[in-house]
Amino acid sequence: MLEEVERWLRERSWSAKDRPLDVLLAEKARQGTTVSVVLPALDEEATVGQIVAVIRRELMSPACPLVDELVVIDSGSGDRTAEVAAAAGARVVHRDAILPRIPAVPGKGEVLWRSLLVTSGEIVCFVDADLREFSPDFVSGIVGPLLTEPDVQFVKAMYDRPLGDEAGTGGGARNDQGGRVTELVARPLLNLHWPQLAGFVQPLGGEYAARRSLLERLPFPVGYGVELGLLVDALHTVGLDALAQVDVGVRKHRHQDGKALGRMAAAIYRTAQLRLARGHLVRPRLTQFERGADGFEPRTHDVDTEERPPMASVAEYRARRVA
Repeated sequence: MLEEVERWLRERSWSAKDRPLDVLLAEKARQGTTVSVVLPALDEEATVGQIVAVIRRELMSPACPLVDELVVIDSGSGDRTAEVAAAAGARVVHRDAILPRIPAVPGKGEVLWRSLLVTSGEIVCFVDADLREFSPDFVSGIVGPLLTEPDVQFVKAMYDRPLGDEAGTGGGARNDQGGRVTELVARPLLNLHWPQLAGFVQPLGGEYAARRSLLERLPFPVGYGVELGLLVDALHTVGLDALAQVDVGVRKHRHQDGKALGRMAAAIYRTAQLRLARGHLVRPRLTQFERGADGFEPRTHDVDTEERPPMASVAEYRARRVA
C-alpha cells in the first residue's frame, strides 16, 4: 500500500505552475466545457468581497474566461456578506431559497450540496469565503487537471497553512501548524482506515474541484465532515487514480477556537464512523508532509498499535501478588 501511495504522489500531485492559464483556456475552449465557482459563506463580509473581486478580474475577464459562473451561497449571515459579495460581482443565493421543499439545516455540507441545484458548470470548484490574500491559483490550480487530464475527476488544493499572528503583531507564524484537526483527527483516520488516501496533504481543505458527474453521485455530510466524506466516497466511487492534488502555495484564513475545533473533530469522526460500517482497511502507518526543495515531501512513520495484556494475566505478576 505504501508503494501505491508513493506512486500516486508522483503521478497525481502537481503545482499550479505546471499548467499555465493559456493552456487551460485552450483546453477549455477545445472541450467546450464550463466552470462554476461556489463560495459557501457565513458572516464573511471582511473577506468575501476581495475573493470575488480577484476571481472576476483574473479569471472571468474577456482575456481570461476560465470561470463561467461565480456564486456565493449565503448560509444566513447576520452581517453584510450578501451585499458585499453582490457588490463585488458575485451572484448571491440564500441557502433557504434553494430546494425549499426540504428545510435547510445548519452546516457547510448542506450549502455545498444545495449549490449543485443553482449552478450549471460541468466542473464545480468550491472555495472557502474566509481566505485572506487570495490568489487566483486557488481556482486555476485545482481546475487545471480536470481540463487537461481526462481520467481525473476530483482535485484537492494543498498548501502551507500558517498559524499565528493573524493581526500582524509581530508574533510570527508556523507554516506547519494551521491544520490542527487534520493532524490530530483526519490524517490518522485516513492512514489507518483508508490508506490509499494517505498521500493527501490537506484532506480537510475547503478548496477543491470536481466533475459535476461525480459530485451528483456522492452523498454530502451536512456539516464539517463534508470534506472527509466526499474524499472517501470519491475514492470508493471512481478509484484513487481519478483523484489528484495541486500545490497552490500558502493559505491564510481565520482560525477557529478550541471549542469549534472540537466540534469539527467530532463531526469528522462521526462521518468516518458511518463510512467504516461499509468495511475498511487498517494501515498502521502515518504519512505526513514537509516542504522541501522540490515541493511537499512525504515522511511515513509506524503507528504504535501493540498492547501489553492486563498485568493480572501475567503469571509472574500473579505469583508476586500471592507471595
